[in-house]
Amino acid sequence: MQGSTTHRDIRSLSVDELTELVRTLGQPAFRAKQVFEWIHQKQVTSFDDMTNLPKQLRLQLSETYTFHVPTELASQVSRDGSRKYLLEFADGVSVETVGMPSRKKLAVCISTQAGCAMGCAFCATGMHGLTRSLTAQEMLDQVLHVAHDFNERVTSVVFMGQGEPFANYTETMAALRKLNDPDGLAIGARHLTVSTCGIIPGIRRFSQIPEQFTLAVSLHSAIQTTRNQLMPGVKKFTLLRLHEALQEYTEKTGRRPSYEYAMIDGVNDTNAELDALVDFCQGTLCHVNLIQLNNVADSPLKPSAPERVESFQKRLQMHGVETTIRASRGNDIDAACGQLKQRFRVLKDPVKGSNEEL
Repeated sequence: MQGSTTHRDIRSLSVDELTELVRTLGQPAFRAKQVFEWIHQKQVTSFDDMTNLPKQLRLQLSETYTFHVPTELASQVSRDGSRKYLLEFADGVSVETVGMPSRKKLAVCISTQAGCAMGCAFCATGMHGLTRSLTAQEMLDQVLHVAHDFNERVTSVVFMGQGEPFANYTETMAALRKLNDPDGLAIGARHLTVSTCGIIPGIRRFSQIPEQFTLAVSLHSAIQTTRNQLMPGVKKFTLLRLHEALQEYTEKTGRRPSYEYAMIDGVNDTNAELDALVDFCQGTLCHVNLIQLNNVADSPLKPSAPERVESFQKRLQMHGVETTIRASRGNDIDAACGQLKQRFRVLKDPVKGSNEEL
């Protein structure tokens, strides 16, 4: 990180603010465009890298502004090639981020909040509550960190890490647009996916935007009592209202939302649950992603048997519902869905020679 943590991050300045800044420093207006290009197109994180700026200007900028680039506290590598990072921001708050390489593509799972207030029973993040929401730049910085570590272009981003994106709607939207910006990372809108627990006002706002970003909904049960137990933070957004909001979404956008369904042994994998899920999905535009629950320490919930997951898929497909059994990435390093928790197990400490938890 360059400069004092009390200094403002220069990346937060608009073009107009940069123009006014260079004017007050006695520089011609075109310098603002140069600074903007270094920041947002070339993604530099040091004033020293802005080589076409006068040395005096670079010094003046560094005296007042900084780059609040997150610090990597720890990282782990999965057997499947995924990498999980514990990143700390300028105020000491940390989040987890996951990079997932596959066939010359690189997907990144980012966090939108440090912690989460939704309290989902199957999710490690919710066990520790909410610390704070992240800024759009902090979300973008997670993507940039992964890109730099892999030395590859990021091809897709899923907002499925820690936090509820629609509880931080404004900053989430700003991050999506930064990632999609053709003068920035230029990631296609359909390769940017936001996952919500079912915050209905957020879904309705999301249906009105012009960009074709992708929507995923953490469903996990189509029976109200079960869903209330699993996802207490969205009790007030009933399944009936959620179904209506999703129908409105597909009618307005023509886009197909996906439903995330983590299958939990004896909880949401019964015949009654399957019947309810078929009823919820049948005749609508949607895609169901089934996944065996990922184990979370200190949780009594266990994953469904693989054959039960397959039976759900067959029944849904029989009723015309597009369904995929999704393989977990990085579950051996607690990097899969529901496992991110702001605590990090370093597999081998170089000094102690043993496991250590941060």
